[in-house]
Amino acid sequence: MADRYQQFTKSPIGRFVVPKLGLPSPTPLRRYTPGQPALDGPALVGAAPNGRLEKTLTSQLADAGIEVRTEAADGTKYGALVFDATGIKDPKDLRELHKFFHPVIRKVGTCGRVVVVGTPPELAGGRERIAQRALEGFTRSVGKELKRGATAQLVYVAEGAEDATESTLRFLLSAKSAFVDGQVIRVGTVPATGKTQVPANWEKPLEGKIALVTGASRGIGAAIAEVLARDGAHVVALDIPAQGGDLSQVANKIGGSALQLDITAADAPEKLATYLTERHGGVDVVVHNAGITRDKTLGNMTEGGWDAVLAVNLNSQLAVNDKLLAGKVLNEGGRIIGVSSIAGIAGNVGQTNYATTKAGVIGMVDDGAARLAEHGGTINAVAPGFIETKMTAAVPVVIREAGRRLASLAQGGLPVDVAETIAWYANPASAAVNGNVVRVCGQALIGA
Repeated sequence: MADRYQQFTKSPIGRFVVPKLGLPSPTPLRRYTPGQPALDGPALVGAAPNGRLEKTLTSQLADAGIEVRTEAADGTKYGALVFDATGIKDPKDLRELHKFFHPVIRKVGTCGRVVVVGTPPELAGGRERIAQRALEGFTRSVGKELKRGATAQLVYVAEGAEDATESTLRFLLSAKSAFVDGQVIRVGTVPATGKTQVPANWEKPLEGKIALVTGASRGIGAAIAEVLARDGAHVVALDIPAQGGDLSQVANKIGGSALQLDITAADAPEKLATYLTERHGGVDVVVHNAGITRDKTLGNMTEGGWDAVLAVNLNSQLAVNDKLLAGKVLNEGGRIIGVSSIAGIAGNVGQTNYATTKAGVIGMVDDGAARLAEHGGTINAVAPGFIETKMTAAVPVVIREAGRRLASLAQGGLPVDVAETIAWYANPASAAVNGNVVRVCGQALIGA
């Protein structure tokens, strides 16, 4: 659905009225197209004294084709500001943030990027733990202060994981992360049973991989299937038989396979495991996107409405995971990716069943991270905020406008924004990204 308010702000009368009234003026976001430059402008890299990541970050940026600067220059607009804060060991050292950012924060260009890199507080001790935890408040606030579609993120990198940051850095600096803002991401060490595979071609990192996407016949599911196929995967698009026509269109469009299956059926995990094994020799990426709503306030909700949402949105995913892992259908280094929701973090009126399941998906990630690591794999989730779909188009206009504007980016996201984040998780180079839940919400104020 078109964002008519955003269109109005770009009209001659809108450009006059909007600033006069102090209304939000959302900037059209720069989204990824193959072959585009990684950034519009150079990246300025800085570090606190004795930081352990500055050289690695500089090298990875150069490998991505980004012009790297280490000294600020007058009159330069930067595509990104990247700061290694791992050298901040004491709260007194937090002054290094102001020292680096204060002179240049106004020089971040349209749809620019700010990335702060630190040490996971839980892996630090004493005053270092306090100082590193403080980075979250700083980065989230910067995200709210930036204008013109720019974003800010914090990446905590465990000691020993320095070389495993490239996929995350590339994603956050690129246009693929257009609607990801104010997020905290953890990059851990790769388990002994796993490995980080640097793609031979960063444009096709999933070449030769098999990906399963549930609920793939339309909306966000279709976008996920398209992006994973763009990145080189053969996609098995799954949905219920009633969606067979739309499902076939998606599969044909991307050169994938269509599988009609009700994942809530008792025999669905067995059928799915057999199909993936016999047809494809296993699966590398599993995206649990299928989901339904049966919205009612709790006092008006039927038992059937409660059970149906739990069955599709959570219980079926757990059953599929158990089967794929027990039967070794998920290949070595496999990825399981869940689709949670901002409702699972903040709750929502009339969605006790839905929010319960989406919080459960986060629990699935928390519980499964160590288990997947034992198999050399990962499990992560996205938590979309307001995404422009047929479902949100049916929301009453006042609620819809609030959902769009109550975010740092002052607009709704697109299905492709969710898909790009999932593709980053799926990348073979993301083996150290495990147990994360990243909101794709434009830094929505709800649940922040």
